[in-house]
This record gives sequence, structure tokens and C-alpha cells, in this order.
Amino acid sequence: MAVAITVENLSKKYIIGHQPRERYMALRDVLANEAKRFAQKLIHPFARPEGDTTHETFWALKDVNFTIQQGDRVGIIGRNGAGKSTLLKILSRITEPTSGRIKIRGRVSSLLEVGTGFHAELTGRENIFLNGAILGMGKAEIARKFDEIVAFAEVEKFLDTPVKRYSSGMYVRLAFAVAAHLEPEILIVDEVLAVGDAQFQKKCLGKMEDVGKEGRTVLFVSHNMGAVQQLTITGMLLVNGGLEQLGPTQEVIANYLDAGQASNEAINPRSEAETFQVRRVCFNQERLEPGFNRPLRFDLELNLAQVMKAVNVSLGIFNSIGARLLTARCIVDELPAGVTKAAITVADHHLPPGNYSLLLAVSVSQQMLFRQENLLKFELSDIGVDEPLLVPFLAHHRDQIGAFLTSKWSLS
Repeated sequence: MAVAITVENLSKKYIIGHQPRERYMALRDVLANEAKRFAQKLIHPFARPEGDTTHETFWALKDVNFTIQQGDRVGIIGRNGAGKSTLLKILSRITEPTSGRIKIRGRVSSLLEVGTGFHAELTGRENIFLNGAILGMGKAEIARKFDEIVAFAEVEKFLDTPVKRYSSGMYVRLAFAVAAHLEPEILIVDEVLAVGDAQFQKKCLGKMEDVGKEGRTVLFVSHNMGAVQQLTITGMLLVNGGLEQLGPTQEVIANYLDAGQASNEAINPRSEAETFQVRRVCFNQERLEPGFNRPLRFDLELNLAQVMKAVNVSLGIFNSIGARLLTARCIVDELPAGVTKAAITVADHHLPPGNYSLLLAVSVSQQMLFRQENLLKFELSDIGVDEPLLVPFLAHHRDQIGAFLTSKWSLS
């Protein structure tokens, strides 16, 4: 099979400037400081003035090497700042690498930001032909695909309207339709699809899957692990600007999520009573299972000085701004003395992807044995693509947020 993309020792360096933070100054302070700088310049003409901007070198990519075969569908994942977007910009020839080289065989179509390659003053119709010309296509070839592009983008009524008047959703629909339908050998798509609604995202994923099955190469960057798993065959994990892993998508996603589990754990938190100790709490979300609303599981390790009966266990889940979105509780008939491992499973939580913190409270006969907020922080990943984002659920069920849910408790 022919090679579509070869990357050798690719690095990209940025120079970041830092200016010292200054307090609020009155006009007399500004004049006094300028006079002081002028005097220092006369005495030490070659010295760098105080308060000058300092510079820091930041490597967005460092010594990246990989080869992508023609017809491969590659999902590029990693944390924010890992270098994903920088890599795609270099492959799209938007920015030049600091060192290294790339070899690309075939015509590249990129969708990296909303409205990439669009001219704001031109209409949707004119931008379709402009984008096709940029990709090296003739007018007849673009005209042949024109109706299909317009139908996919669903912007028929606004074709002769300048795109500067488009909403971000209309922008991205038209931009993706042009990028995907003008038959590039290599299609590069960044996280920009998050702008569209759930129905359009599914349509885009289906189109990219069709492009890949036609033997064309697809590079797809997303934090939606379900979309990456569904769409791609090969996974690429970037960590701090370096290539951490390149292999089957499922293995790469599993390693990426496993690496994030280190922060989803609390060890030896403080207990309210000496007879009851929580030694460890760990969040564990079932990975790679299809579906959006997958159960949450919290693994606990307890140490009890004596047998306890009718133990009331409550969980509170808070979002990143400290609002409680869910409370789950269960009553355990009996906990044995000694070290015990247990798991609490919360089903049907309807929480959207994001970062959360956990409150855990344990009591017996109205006596609080353990209670701690921000016990651990965890992240919910959008592994499934068969359900839309459920933010509207929270918006339309405010009276139910915080309602008690029955949880499943198991001992091992």
C-alpha cells in the first residue's frame, strides 16, 4: 500500500513573551519611572532596562516521527496543549515547522477552524467555488459537486448571503461540506465539528467514514473518544508535543484514559471517627463500552474496627463551578470488620462530558463517620455517539437535579 504521509523529526518551536505584572500607577509614577529609565540608559547604555519583556521557548512539537498509509483513518488524541492542532496546521501547510520534514502524496483538504479558507465578504455560493479553486479544482468539477454540497450543508436559503452573516453553525456546515465533497486524497478535520448540533455531527461522522472507505486518508482530531473509536482504525496519542503511541485505535484510547486515572484517586483521606477509615477512593468509568450514559463506578477501600450495620452511604457530584448536579445514596445492611473493598455504581446519571468532583459521606444511626467534599476530581469522557449531549436534560429538569438516586453497592 502506498504511503500518504511521512513525518520525520518534526519539531515546532514558539517564542512566548512574558511581561512583568505592574500595579496601577498614577501619571506621576509613570513620569518618574520614565525619568529613572532615561537616567539608567545614560549610565549603563548596554544594560537591559528593568521591566523588559522576558521570552520563553515553548516546543509545541518535538522530534515527531510517523508514517500514514493511503486509505488509513487516523484519530489523533491527547490533552489540551499536546500539539494536536499544531501538527494538523503543519500538515495543512498553514504554518512551517521549525525543523524536520514532511512528505504528503495527494491533495489535502483541511477543516481546522470555523470558516477556514472562507472570505467573509463573499456569499456562500462564491466561497464554494473559491475553496474548490484553492484545492486546485476546475470550475466544471466544482459545479458537478455543487448541488450535493449545498444539500449536505442545508444552507440553500442563504447561498447568496455573505458568509459574514452566517451563524457559527452555518459556517461550519458549509465549510465541512466543501472540504469533504471536493474529493481530496487526504481529509484533515480538527475539533471544529463540536460547533455543529448532534444531528449534523452524526452526518459529518458518516461522511468521513464514507471518505475513508473510498480509500482516501482521514486525519481526525477530537476529544470525543466515541467518535474517534467509531471513525478511525489507527490511533495516535500525543503527550507534551511528542508521539507517545501509534497503533490500533482501541488500544490507544484505553492507554490514554488509563493515564488519566491517576488523578481520579484519593488515598487516606481524613475520617471523622477512629472506628471507620476510608483508605482509598478511585473513580472508574467503564471504558470503550458503547453508549453515552454509562454507569459511574467508585471503588472504595475501607478499614473498620468493628462490624457495622445499616450504614448510610451518600455521594454528591459537583461540576467545575461547584454546583451540585447529583446526589446518590444507598444503605448497606452490614460491613465486616477489617479491611474491605467495595464499589458504588451510579446508573442513569445523565451527566454530560466534563470535569467533576466527588463528595462522600458515611453515617450510622445519624452519627457521621466520614464526610469530605472535593474528595477526588474526575472526568467524564464522551465515549458514545449514539446519544446527543444531555446538557438540555439538566436545563429542563432543574427541579430534579440533586434528587436522590438509588445506587448499587457491592463488596469484594
